[in-house]
Parts: sequence; structure tokens; C-alpha cells
Amino acid sequence: MEKLSNRLKKLSDSQTLVMTQKSRELKNKGFDVINLSIGEPDFNTPDPVKEAAKIAIDNNFTHYSPVAGFADLLAVISTKFKKENNLDYKPNQIVVSNGAKQSIVNILMCIINDDDEVIIPKPYWVSYPEMVKLAGGKPVYLDSSIQTDFKLDPKQLEEKINDKTKAIIFNSPSNPTGSVYSQTELKAIADILAKNKNVYIISDEIYEHINFCGKHESIAQFPEIKERVIVVNGVSKAFAMTGWRIGYIGAPQWIAKECIKLQGQITSGASSIAQKAALAAISSDEPFSKIMCQEFLVRRDNVLKLLNEIPGVKCNVPEGAFYVFPNISSYFNKSFGKYKISNSEDLSMYILETVYVGIVPGSAFGNENCVRISYAVKNEKLVEAISRIKTALAKLK
Repeated sequence: MEKLSNRLKKLSDSQTLVMTQKSRELKNKGFDVINLSIGEPDFNTPDPVKEAAKIAIDNNFTHYSPVAGFADLLAVISTKFKKENNLDYKPNQIVVSNGAKQSIVNILMCIINDDDEVIIPKPYWVSYPEMVKLAGGKPVYLDSSIQTDFKLDPKQLEEKINDKTKAIIFNSPSNPTGSVYSQTELKAIADILAKNKNVYIISDEIYEHINFCGKHESIAQFPEIKERVIVVNGVSKAFAMTGWRIGYIGAPQWIAKECIKLQGQITSGASSIAQKAALAAISSDEPFSKIMCQEFLVRRDNVLKLLNEIPGVKCNVPEGAFYVFPNISSYFNKSFGKYKISNSEDLSMYILETVYVGIVPGSAFGNENCVRISYAVKNEKLVEAISRIKTALAKLK
């Protein structure tokens, strides 16, 4: 008798979490591992945010919260959308969830039927295809390359859309590439989607505040597609609150309503304490995100300089998030000792096991020729890590 459901058989493990776990295992054995595989800021949650959580506990905000989120948090998110993005989302169009991951799953489970196609530009965040499959849909991929900063081609998008296309998942700033779309680039995509009125746009903007090129641009700004855009955001990256698990959406009211129905049967409302912390973070005038972004920019420039000194490694210049996605395919079909490098996974394991630096193979993101390196660690650790990678690559012949 089969033990696993067909649903689970479709899912793959998250390669980012797999590499992070392998890094931790080696570290626990006493090896000096530098983990550049994890996608979270190395900053601590701001003190005023932590203080707000303590006050919430003292004031006994320890009971069930409303499924969609506390009214004051929904109001603050509504204000944030208007102030920062010039987007009009009323509180009843906003749903707070247990992280942006749940937000995306909620949306897909509400709009995707069996065999509906969901367009996912490559490289993609590892969980997008698995979430689509979990909802019964079929991922359809759009290729890109380092030469175009890993941005999708609107003409290619138009060619992929057909009668089965139900949605596209869009991510700017991007994980894993750090690519940021300009308003002009977004408009070209919006023009294509405006002609295809049955296609929904899930816009993952979780890295909004880690942006090195100026004002964040949301694809929801274009009125011709606004009623089909669902914006996903949260506090994890902007406020170093990954463990608090608070994400949210701004959506057409009917989608928000259905997400509330679904969430009510799965998890109910997000943590009451975490919501009060998120309220303090989003409503704060403190420049925490800007200070963090400035530090990430210094690290990005440092990492690019060091990587560009390694023969055969090709980098573009990411304009957001905290990742670089270098092309390392020149090292394929080389070897050292017992290690034979055929692909990005081989290379990532070789680097982890020989010089103890954790990175993520590009295959996890739909691009075999690259690896993802997170620079969400201190500069001195980055210098040491890239030095080790350079040493390991030099041994491959």
C-alpha cells in the first residue's frame, strides 16, 4: 500500500534549506564553515520592534488573532502601500499570513485548478514551482541569461501565454539574481499582460527595501492590469524579521476574501505577538532598512570585485536583494581528486566539502550554469569565503 500522497511525491526538497542544513552539520562537527547559502539578513530585529512585542505580551495580546490580521496592522499596511507604492489597497483587500510563503500558497490554492499553467521566469525562487505543483498547476518556464541581467523578454512572455495560462509569478528585486526591473521594463510586461485578461500576476516584492537603484517599482502601478495583480510582501527582509513569520498581500477584494477563507481552515491568524511587532516595524520612521541596504551595497561591490578576480567566473551587477548569481560553467568537466564536476550541484558540494563554504547550486533556481552566493554575512567573512572559493576552483583541472 502506497504511504505517500501523490501531492507529496510531486514536491522536491528546498535546495537552499538542504545546503544550509549540510553547512550546519559540518559546523557541528567542528569545521570552520562559512555559510553563504541562507537567504536572511544577518542583522538583528530592531530594538523598538522587539520592545513592541514585549509590550504586546505584557498587555496580554496572547489570544487568537483575526484570520486576516489585526485591524490596526491592516490599516498600517494599507497606508504603507499608498505612501511607498502609490497603490490603493483598502484594509479589506489585505491579508496577513504566516510569512510571504504562505501568502503565495494561499493565492495559488485560491485561483489555480488542475493543469492550469503558471508562467515562472528563470531563474526563480526555489519554492515557486513546488507551490504551483502543490496547487495542481503546471509550471511553465521563461528562460533568461546573464547577458540580459536575467530579466524576462516581453516577446517571449507573449509567446508562452495560451488558453491554459492562469498566472505569472513575478519577482523584483529578484531572488536569486538580485535583478531589479525599471518602470519602463515593467510597462513593457504590463502591456503584454493587458492583452491577456485571464492571466493573474502574482508580484513577489519581499525584497522591496533592499534596492540599490532608487525607488522600488511595482507592476501593480499600471491601471490596465491592477485588478489582476496580487502584491506579496512582508517584514522578513526589510526589517530582519525572518523568524517572526509575517507576510501579507494586497489583492482584489474577492481574492483577499477567498484567501481568508482558506487560511481560516489551515492556520487561522498569524501570531498575535508577531503582528504587533510587524505593526511597529512598518509604521516606524526609523531608517533601519536604509542603513541595512547601504551595508549590503558595500558588500555587493566587495563580493563582485573579488569574484571578478577569479578566472572563468562571470558576474552581472545585481541591483537589489543580497545575492550574486555568477556563471561558473567554465569549471564543468573538470576534476580534483575524487571530485568530478559535471554541474552546479557537483561544484557546490565540492566547495562545501573541501573549503567549507556553503553556496546553492543554480539548478535549484532553474539555471544549471550558475550558483547563488548570499552576501548576508560580515565583510571579513565574505573576503575569507571568496578566497577559499578561489583556492578550490584553482585546483580543478
